Amino acid sequence: MKTNAVQRERGLLYKVGLPVIGPVVFIALWWLLIIVFHIRAFFLPAPPNIVSAFLDNVSMLMSATWVTLEETLAGFLIATVAGLLVALALTTSEVTRRAAMPVLVVINAVPKVAVAPLLVIWMGFDKTPKIVMATLICFFPIILSSMAGLTAVPADLSELARSLSAGHWKTFAKVRFPGALPQVFVGLKIAAPLAVIGTVVAEIANSTEGLGYVMVSEAPQGETSVEFAAVALLTILTLALYYALVGLERALLPWARETKS
Repeated sequence: MKTNAVQRERGLLYKVGLPVIGPVVFIALWWLLIIVFHIRAFFLPAPPNIVSAFLDNVSMLMSATWVTLEETLAGFLIATVAGLLVALALTTSEVTRRAAMPVLVVINAVPKVAVAPLLVIWMGFDKTPKIVMATLICFFPIILSSMAGLTAVPADLSELARSLSAGHWKTFAKVRFPGALPQVFVGLKIAAPLAVIGTVVAEIANSTEGLGYVMVSEAPQGETSVEFAAVALLTILTLALYYALVGLERALLPWARETKS
């Protein structure tokens, strides 16, 4: 019993303690650097300054966070659905894959920062350009990871499905898609932070709301602490999306974890 309790404590420390230790050490070193080198808050605010700025502007910052979250989730969900459908089409037809892949690579190669002002001209000043930017920037990783998963089904499973007289769509639903899900989640976990980046890029380009707008509007006023508070909220938002996907993956694919272990 005592051995099991020790093992549980070690497991809790490994799963919860270590991820917390890293950020705490980073913040401590940051604070120490400011104290040792007497860095002014205008250039690099200390953690207490950022916390104070957040508390003084909590309503405005939380409202902006909600706007950015809505835009990010909308773009990410659109990219997920579209990416899965495109990956399915590309892995189903060799002709389609050879014709479409160069176009997708070219679209992905276009600098998204250069596209952001054009999206505003084409679509206006509402949330649409931000959602489209988030979709564009995280679309390609989802396609590639989904294609990798759909084309990496073990041959013995495909043979087993054929021996059981399973049709094309039944084989897809029972074998190909479940087998592809671990790779799909790899792409989703890569795409989630990119969706946040895409949204913020669009907000910085031209917006009247969101955390990107807060960062741009506060810079001329020298409110560095408020800018850092916005960056901290973006970091928390990105981590929340990433670990939500990790939790969803663990809930939907327990067999994948057992295989890895």
